[in-house]
Amino acid sequence: MTQEVTLSSLGLRICLDTLTHPLEYAKFLIQIGHEPLPPYPTKTIFGRPIMGLPNVFKYIKYIKTMDGISGCFRGCVPKMVGRTIGSATATAVVNYIEKDEKNGKSEAELKELSEDEKLWILRSSMVKDMIGRTCLVFVSHPFIVISNRMMAQFVGGEDVYSGFFSSIREIFREQGIWGLFSGVMPRWVGDMLYVGVSSLVIYGINNYLIADYEFKSFTTPSVQYLTSTLAYQFYVVSSCMTVNDCGLAAGLPPHMPIYKSWWSCRQHLSINSQLNRGHSLVFRYYLGPPAGHKALVSF
Repeated sequence: MTQEVTLSSLGLRICLDTLTHPLEYAKFLIQIGHEPLPPYPTKTIFGRPIMGLPNVFKYIKYIKTMDGISGCFRGCVPKMVGRTIGSATATAVVNYIEKDEKNGKSEAELKELSEDEKLWILRSSMVKDMIGRTCLVFVSHPFIVISNRMMAQFVGGEDVYSGFFSSIREIFREQGIWGLFSGVMPRWVGDMLYVGVSSLVIYGINNYLIADYEFKSFTTPSVQYLTSTLAYQFYVVSSCMTVNDCGLAAGLPPHMPIYKSWWSCRQHLSINSQLNRGHSLVFRYYLGPPAGHKALVSF
């Protein structure tokens, strides 16, 4: 029965991820700084005049106009394969780690624990989550690199990354085996930041600020959402580094500078206020390019 539930959950997730791929496709292109549609005059929610950028749905429509409906799903297959294999690996590793541990304690049992015991449970949970996330990131990342480069071809109209195995050969030819892990470090840092900060903040709020068990159920989703905004900048950096200096127009000047490291990429994006581009997919505003820079700067 458990296996049936797992398989059905996996199938549902694959279906949902496939249906939402056009959204992620457009978001990825925004993250790497590609803005083919011109800005237009609009106003902020406070009434201040500003130049806006088309929302993600207009962006998807533009992709469909250029490449057709099938073009909206470019890079979908390697991404799905990577997520599935990565999730399965992470689950297997975490299950192996906790196979000798007892099930989670109830709220009444937690109240009886000493402070040291609660901290031990927190530390144990964080370690398992971080190990699971690390497995997920490093196992799935080569597939994410292939997917991202397939999608990045939209910028320059290339057709270098067309198949799975031909993409691997191209990556080996351009960058060697390490090319399969381009951008993995900022992605991993973002995940570790998300797990670490959210776990500590949730623990602090639930143990020192909130006594009512009913209110505690709202803590986790609220904190995780806020923490995800903090970690988002590292995912933008990761997206940029997966295509930077790989031979595609999207990763070369004038579309993108050639970065020496992912940290130099982060510094450059930070200076130009671009670390959060793609975070908002509906209300998007044009900031204007910095002096001497031809790339469209947006968020």
